Amino acid sequence: MRVFCAIRPSMDLSSLSRGPFLITRTRLPFPEKLYFCRAKFADSEADGSFSLRVVPPTLITAEKEEAKAVLTLFLKKQGLSNAVAARIINKSGLFIDHLVSTLHSVHKSRYLVGRELTTLEIRDALTPYLESLLEEHGRTLVNVVENFPDPPVKDKPVTQVSPPDSAVDSKKLKAVSRVSETGPAGKLRPQVLYLMELGMDLEKIKVITRRFPSFAYYSLEGKIKPVVEFLLELGVPKSDIPIILSKRPQLCGISLSENLIPTMTFLENLGVDKKQWAKVIYRFPALLTYSRQKVKTTLDFLYEMGISSENVGKILTRCPNIISYSVEDKLRPTAKYFRSLGVDIAVLLLRCPQTFGLSIEANLKPVTEFFLDKGYTVEEVGIMTSRYGALYTFSLVDNLIPKWDFFLTMDYSKSELIKFPQYFGYSLEERIKPRVAVVKESGVKLLLNQILSLSSRDFEKALKKKIEKQLTDQV
Repeated sequence: MRVFCAIRPSMDLSSLSRGPFLITRTRLPFPEKLYFCRAKFADSEADGSFSLRVVPPTLITAEKEEAKAVLTLFLKKQGLSNAVAARIINKSGLFIDHLVSTLHSVHKSRYLVGRELTTLEIRDALTPYLESLLEEHGRTLVNVVENFPDPPVKDKPVTQVSPPDSAVDSKKLKAVSRVSETGPAGKLRPQVLYLMELGMDLEKIKVITRRFPSFAYYSLEGKIKPVVEFLLELGVPKSDIPIILSKRPQLCGISLSENLIPTMTFLENLGVDKKQWAKVIYRFPALLTYSRQKVKTTLDFLYEMGISSENVGKILTRCPNIISYSVEDKLRPTAKYFRSLGVDIAVLLLRCPQTFGLSIEANLKPVTEFFLDKGYTVEEVGIMTSRYGALYTFSLVDNLIPKWDFFLTMDYSKSELIKFPQYFGYSLEERIKPRVAVVKESGVKLLLNQILSLSSRDFEKALKKKIEKQLTDQV
């Protein structure tokens, strides 16, 4: 099965102000030209290029369900009821396909053979994108979702909530007008042309400006260009600059000599790998805009949890967005919950700090209850978590349950998953089923770890060695 999706060029990742809004049915000026793409994996090659292959239908189905869940939660946060959100989801099949395609675009380098995106990664990719659409279309967002990729139906009644603040809206309109206007020669402002040369189209610049109006007033030579050139010197690919600025346009308003460089030096002294700055900034550009006090508050928590100075740097390099998590509302309660399972908090923070961005009620407790219902003890769940912290980042419905059901057909004891909980991190269709089938056909039995974690070549060697040993024993 191949999935086709329509993508409108002006759509891009960003975040924007939340709050109630009024959704009315008006006709929007959609571009006549739409780009269609097949949802595909991108496997990284040695030279940095990408070889593409069609995404397995089973994975597409699972990611659609994840996208539906993210969209449902987003609509509910805008004040819509469960029933209304469900109705919108049921009418928005093409938009869900588009969200899946957007997910593949954002995480193209993560689609490696045998691996799947976590629920947290999917949420973190799609939520900012939905927020950018809310900023871009405002009161017609539901129209856009339901009628994608066609223009909304005019004057059709919809659910209403409160309109946005008029003063704020006026400020945004003025800013957008500023980046859109042309001079006597019919050209856009120099800073706008410069951004377009970097790969940002005018619509993307407008989206950023609506979210952060001050961006329209940044000078080219004094603000934007110095920051962009600095990022390029750090090794940030030119193609990543538009994404970074979309995520955190405030970067262009911060002094290089007085803020950015001192902040980076401060973080490097904490152990952030200076060779990884390009990746760190791409993952979470807001890291460079937080105050020292905010960073120190998170660091104090990490030290309190038993993280060494050396490992603090590793955590910040691997998961810089942990700085954005509230210590009292997010980090400390999560640590308390995992401690109740007997998990070594320091080990979990080091191996999978992303886990601390999950909701205890919506993500953590359901996974724990799942394993308890399957006969595992609290202590055993804690051991599994310590060995594979990412266990909690996967979807219960689309990942854990299907893989558990297949595990029951594999003739292994439940204790095998305590030894190798990483089983849940491999693709059921791309890795688990094919390799298990090969092992069964050979008539021998390998450890679960050997079946899944070995490279193709080493897997074949291990299987051959096991077959030869069995034949020798029979003789």
